[in-house]
Amino acid sequence: MGSTGHAIIAEGLRKRYGGTEALAGFDLAVPEGTVCGLLGPNGAGKTTAVRVLTTLLRPDAGRAEVAGLDVVRQPARARYRIGLVGQHAALDEVLSGRQNLVMFGRLHHLGLARARVRADELLERFGLADAGDRPVERYSGGMRRRLDLAAGLILAPPVLFLDEPTTGLDPRGRNEVWEAVGSLVASGTTVLLTTQYLEEADRLAARICVVDAGRVIAEGTPGELKAAIGGDRIDIVLREAARLPAAAEILARAAGTEADRDPDTRRVSARVSDRVAALTEVVRALDEAGIAAEDIALRRPTLDEVFLRLTGHDARPATSTPEVAA
Repeated sequence: MGSTGHAIIAEGLRKRYGGTEALAGFDLAVPEGTVCGLLGPNGAGKTTAVRVLTTLLRPDAGRAEVAGLDVVRQPARARYRIGLVGQHAALDEVLSGRQNLVMFGRLHHLGLARARVRADELLERFGLADAGDRPVERYSGGMRRRLDLAAGLILAPPVLFLDEPTTGLDPRGRNEVWEAVGSLVASGTTVLLTTQYLEEADRLAARICVVDAGRVIAEGTPGELKAAIGGDRIDIVLREAARLPAAAEILARAAGTEADRDPDTRRVSARVSDRVAALTEVVRALDEAGIAAEDIALRRPTLDEVFLRLTGHDARPATSTPEVAA
C-alpha cells in the first residue's frame, strides 16, 4: 500500500458548496489494517471527506492518497483499491442475495464463473450462505447491511469506506454489522468508518478523529480522548432530592472541583484525579452526614462527553436533516 505505512492520507483538503465550506483544511492519516472512526454530527464534513477520498468528488485544494494512489491524479486506479458502502443499501430487492453478488461481480468485469465463486465465498464469510437464494426483500435490516458489505468487497479491496453503515438498524442488526466489520479488520482490511453513534466508534475504532466544521479538531484512541477531558467521574444518585446541595458540597470537596447537579434524576457528579481516594472520602463523608445514596458509581467519561467538551454541542443533533456538508 502506501510507502508511509498509511492506507489513507489527506492533507489540507478543502471543498466549498456555494457559500458553505464543507471541508476547511481536512487532515487525516490512517495506518494500514486498522479501523479509523470519523465522528461528528450532520454537517461536520464526514460524508464530503469520504466522497473526496473515494474519487467521487474533486477537492478544491489539498491532496489525498488511498492505498498509495493519488485520488485526483489516479482516480481510475484508485477505485480498484477501494470498497464503498454508503448510508443506504444498493441492492436489488427482487433478486436473491447470491444473484445480487453475482451481478456486482459482473459489473466489476469478473467472468460469470468467477463471479459465482466470489459470491459463494462472500455469502459464507458474512454468515449468509443459508439465505443466499432468498429474495433480498425478505432479509432483515442487519442481513441487508451484511450483504451490502459483501458487495463492497467483490474485488477484495484493501481499503473499505463505511459511511454510517448502521443508520436505522435495530440493536441486533447493528451488532451483526459490527461483527462483520471486526472480521474484515482481522483479515487485514483497512476501514474508514463515519458515524454519529458514539458507541459504534468506541467499539470498532482503534483511533477516532473528531470532525467539526470541516476539519479534524481532535484525534486519538477512545481511551486517550476520554482521558483528555479529565479522567474518571464519580456519580451519586441520592434517595432524597433535598439532600442534593449537601451531597454536591461533599463531592466537590473530595474531587477538588465543582460538582454537577441534576435535580430531575437526584444525581451529582464530578471529575476526579485520584479515583480510589476520592471515592473512599465521599462514601465516608456521606455516611457521616446521614445522606442516603441509592447508587454510587465510578466511571470513565463517555465519548458523548468528549464530543460535547470539544465542540460545545452533541454529536447527534435533535434533527438529522441532511446537509450538503454532511
